[in-house]
Formats: sequence, C-alpha cells, structure tokens
Amino acid sequence: MQKIFVFTSAGHPVSGTARLVAFVVRWLINAVAVWLAAELVDGIHLDGWQTTLTVALFLGILNQFVKPFLVFIGLPFIVLTLGLFLVLINTALLGLAEWLAGHFDSLHFAIDGFWDAFWGAVIISIAGTILSVIVNPNRIARRVDN
Repeated sequence: MQKIFVFTSAGHPVSGTARLVAFVVRWLINAVAVWLAAELVDGIHLDGWQTTLTVALFLGILNQFVKPFLVFIGLPFIVLTLGLFLVLINTALLGLAEWLAGHFDSLHFAIDGFWDAFWGAVIISIAGTILSVIVNPNRIARRVDN
C-alpha cells in the first residue's frame, strides 16, 4: 500500500495516518481541558463523556476555522491589549460551542453567564497548553510513522 505524505513547514514528511493521530490526541487534550473547566467553574454544566468529546470537537473546529478570522479582525485590539483580547475571543468561541451544543437534544452543555464562559476559556487555554507540552501530539504522531 502506498503512503501519502504531507510535508510540514520544516520539510519533514508526515503521513495521513500521523496527521489523524495528532488530530485525535489534540481532540482528547481539548476534551480533558473542557472537562476540567466544567469541574472548576460552577457555572459550566457538562453531562457525560459523549457531550465532553462533542464539545471538545466543536471547540477544535471553531479554533481551526473561525478563530483565525477573529484574530485577523481583532488584531488592532490584540496589539493594544498586549494579547489580552485573545481571552475574549476564546470566551466567544466557548459561547459559540455552547450555542452549537444547544441545537442537539442529546448534548447537555450549558454556561450560566459571561464570567463563567470567561473563566472557562482561561482554564481551557491554560490546561490545553500544559497538556500539549506534556503529551506533545506531534511527537506521538511521528512515532506512528516510524
């Protein structure tokens, strides 16, 4: 069977399988971060592992496709606030994930208010960053290729 490779910016080939593994690892990291935010913030209500995984998937998709546009549009505010405006963008994306989850009867995810979403976004960002450093999805994906 023939492998199809995509090259990273450093010029290293990465197979489709490795990219899928990295995606799944990032998705699970995001799910743990969402779960942690729901545990630590009283105003974030998350029920079940299916909901956790789905909300994490929504956030991952929003971060991949919507966040770059919001960062581009908000660039002057990001510069003026020395990056703190990014927290508001993350808060808005968490609220958007809640709105999306609200359209599915089987998903039980709710945020009580702005400050709950704000602190949830902060926790998700910090936890996701720490877990990504510890777990390193790209390193795991490279091991799949070997």
